[in-house]
Amino acid sequence: MYRSVLRPVFIIFGLIALAAYATIMLRGPQGLAALQEKQNTAHRLEVEIANMRKQNSEQQQRINRLKNDPDLQESVVRQRTGKTHPGDTSFVIPDQPKKPQ
Repeated sequence: MYRSVLRPVFIIFGLIALAAYATIMLRGPQGLAALQEKQNTAHRLEVEIANMRKQNSEQQQRINRLKNDPDLQESVVRQRTGKTHPGDTSFVIPDQPKKPQ
């Protein structure tokens, strides 16, 4: 007789313990909050990767243009070095003094 009564009690107790354990684990530091944080981090990293791929593509296009366009090469070199061709006129504009306020 006791066996027929105790068996459902143990089953109910086991289910309650399992539900309590699941609740504690889901609300704990390794639970849903950590999962949400990991998903946010993954999304942020995906956006960062997409931006870096875009920048990489733009740089690759610039490199290809520089490799294949001698005029662009010359203009970049002249701009960086400040050199001009013989006969070119270059203008140097001094910085304007700041007005006192």
